[in-house]
Amino acid sequence: MSAQLPDGIDSFLAAAGWGGADAEPLPGDASFRRYFRIRRAGRATAMLMHAPPPHEDPGPFLHVGGWLLEQGMRAPAILATDLESGLVLIEDFGHNRMRDWLDWNPADEEATYRAAIDTLLALRRSPPGPFPPYDEPTYLREAALFFQWFCPVAGLEVDEEGFLAAWSEALGPVLMRQYPGVCVLRDYHAENIMLLEPERAGGAQGIIDFQDALVGHPAYDLVSLLQDARRDVSPQLEQAMLAYYLAHADAGEEFLADYAVLGAQRNAKIVGIFTRLWRRDSKPRYLSLIPRVWDALERDLAHPALAPVARWFDANVPADWRARRGDLTQ
Repeated sequence: MSAQLPDGIDSFLAAAGWGGADAEPLPGDASFRRYFRIRRAGRATAMLMHAPPPHEDPGPFLHVGGWLLEQGMRAPAILATDLESGLVLIEDFGHNRMRDWLDWNPADEEATYRAAIDTLLALRRSPPGPFPPYDEPTYLREAALFFQWFCPVAGLEVDEEGFLAAWSEALGPVLMRQYPGVCVLRDYHAENIMLLEPERAGGAQGIIDFQDALVGHPAYDLVSLLQDARRDVSPQLEQAMLAYYLAHADAGEEFLADYAVLGAQRNAKIVGIFTRLWRRDSKPRYLSLIPRVWDALERDLAHPALAPVARWFDANVPADWRARRGDLTQ
């Protein structure tokens, strides 16, 4: 096998019954995790996740994945593990990511998004799960990535205490309404949803990249899906899918306000993360995604529930930066 493969992979695969299989590296994500498609005679395949310690810990992936499977969710089955080496062999969900499939088959868009929302509705009907809470300190720590990373790069001196105070005010009602909470996957979007029956619009879907799950508000994963940082979701589709969700969930009249607040929180966080990926981790490709995220942030800030945060942006982020949608490449 290639020298770029993880140490110990041969003995790990042999012990798992996959000795002599070929390993094909797959494109990476924004973390230290790496993925390989394992293929052996007869065309059987599996996926190898390498989550190398100390940078990564596969334990949470196994914990959350096991719980999802217990709830009847379509997470990948676990075939073998070596936690000390960070090696996990899992079921292969195939090649058809939701994002890629819809690029090729745009006519399937509405049915595919409805199926993705059906997963969130099923999670809403499930118990919250044995995960930490998505509490105010976590929300604020994430939102703070905006002023910690984007603002210095943009040359902006901002009121950091005022930023956190504004978010605390906006998040207060959300936190009260999110109890008892649902399992929040936290990165539920078109690159982390696999189409298991791509030939059938709206067919079965698999979930990946859920290891950071918390117990929080059901609107969070919905806004992650419909205000996707990596794929254009038209305002018309967003509204149609929101209507679909609300027609099948007893969400309450304040749900749309919570959706806007959590959308703004998530989008502010992502602007900070994408800036960090460029400056700290030398991954400039994420810069091109910031304008899409910024557009969604501005739409969310227009909701009255974001009034304190909107005032902070008006006072601290100059109009020229907002007009250029946070684009750091100009």
